[in-house]
Amino acid sequence: MTDAEIRQEYAILERAKKNPKAFGELYEKYFDRIFHFIYRQMDDEDVTADLTSQTFLSVLKNLDRYQFRGVPFSAWLYKIASNEVNKYYRKRKHDKVFSIEEVRVRELIEQVNEDWDEEIVMRLLEYLGNLPIEMLEVLQLRFFEDKDFKEIAFILDITESGAKMRAYRALDRLRQNFNLRIKYDGKE
Repeated sequence: MTDAEIRQEYAILERAKKNPKAFGELYEKYFDRIFHFIYRQMDDEDVTADLTSQTFLSVLKNLDRYQFRGVPFSAWLYKIASNEVNKYYRKRKHDKVFSIEEVRVRELIEQVNEDWDEEIVMRLLEYLGNLPIEMLEVLQLRFFEDKDFKEIAFILDITESGAKMRAYRALDRLRQNFNLRIKYDGKE
């Protein structure tokens, strides 16, 4: 996001603190993104809808406590959504899951301009499904949600260097196992 967009969102937030109806603009802007973010971690539409609603309700209840911390409002929203997902799994004592959309993997492949066949796409999907959750979280936020490392660190409550390290390790594994030429931060 540009500085102007961040300032514009902040102005909407300030209005929403006084009049919750103003929050509707941000709700409309982010609802689908947050829904899909949660859905990839749930793979259950009903639970996703509940957690998405809980996320926005929590945001609205705590809007007066929001403080700008150098990242866009959306990072705070994703952090709350991530916390809702984690609470859900803790309560049920289940391992977290990630549903990796084939469409998103194909988009990633197109970015590296590789000519791949179906077998390789399926192997890559299976391989991604076996990566540690910590790596998948960072890859999801970086490539599917277009978040920068500062935002990722804020969302996952880790350091920026920790976010970079997780991403680089995951990408190194992909490079080694699939002979990928992934450009990352302008480097191959």
